[in-house]
Amino acid sequence: MQQIIKSICLYTDVENAINTISHDKLFILTDEHTNALCLPLIESSKLIGEATKIIIPAEDRNKNIENLSRVWKQLTENGATRHSLLVNLGGGMVTDLGGFAAATFKRGITYINVPTTLLGAVDATVGGKTGINFEGYKNEIGAFYPAESVIISSDFFKTLNHSAILSGYAEMLKHALIDSQSEWEKLFVFPLKHIDYEQLNELVFRSVEIKQSIVTKDPYENSIRKALNFGHTVGHAFESFAIEHNKPIPHGYAVAWGMIVELYLSHKLCGFPTEKLTKTVRFIQQQYGAFDISCDDYEALYEITTHDKKNQGNTVNYTLLSNIGEVKIDQTADKELFFEALDFYRDSVGL
Repeated sequence: MQQIIKSICLYTDVENAINTISHDKLFILTDEHTNALCLPLIESSKLIGEATKIIIPAEDRNKNIENLSRVWKQLTENGATRHSLLVNLGGGMVTDLGGFAAATFKRGITYINVPTTLLGAVDATVGGKTGINFEGYKNEIGAFYPAESVIISSDFFKTLNHSAILSGYAEMLKHALIDSQSEWEKLFVFPLKHIDYEQLNELVFRSVEIKQSIVTKDPYENSIRKALNFGHTVGHAFESFAIEHNKPIPHGYAVAWGMIVELYLSHKLCGFPTEKLTKTVRFIQQQYGAFDISCDDYEALYEITTHDKKNQGNTVNYTLLSNIGEVKIDQTADKELFFEALDFYRDSVGL
């Protein structure tokens, strides 16, 4: 089972995690941003200082086969073996790509994730999903291959701008919605404009526990793990559409907007309560603003949803809610209802 470490002392916790894993060579993967801003927080470690560094370009558009190949090449050129260890230091882009590199190099080497973003901590680094984007589609190529351990530290959260905090907070909201009323209510009262980082770290660790408990029951997404896809069928469509039009959006924002659409589908198909729909949608609109789409974009967005990995045949598959904490997997909605839900989204965010 993947070990989740709530870091007390980042330097010590990273060293301890590395020392518990037998390895011949140590590699650390960063992107250009985390190499400059985050690596210095742990680089004084003798182990990290002596590790072979691999640096890739930052941002999600670079989570592609070209940079995956770059990682493979540098592992090969620096003598990595099946017994080598890779440390992924970065946000979801780094941990997704680095995890997939680890899964495929020499048919699998061990790796550790050290997420440097809130989004990475609560989403990408936990649960074993790895992958890259391909042909304009999010995470189209990948594998289930969990990190040996994940080290979560609020030291990194203090370096994030407000947009990056919100991006991760959207995934926390998703976890709360699929878990319980009490978790959902906590997130509405947390002071996002005046952050208490100690309190945030507690909320993050609880959010990770929610995800980890689901992943443990269903590691390969055959049943209940699909709960974690709430908001993502439409969220990934928004993301892919944005990339295609050269106006990329943060993953968490896309998921937040996707949740508006999927909460409406939940209301129509599963009876999700109106008052909870209204409260959640209002919160998302106030915090995340809007992704600008028009009626002319509906067909393109629908087409993207037909490529979602959860689909069976030509049917678009959704995870919906009948209430907070009451998940309904493998739900379907026709194109007409999907367009109606997009109308609701546009009305909700003021487009």
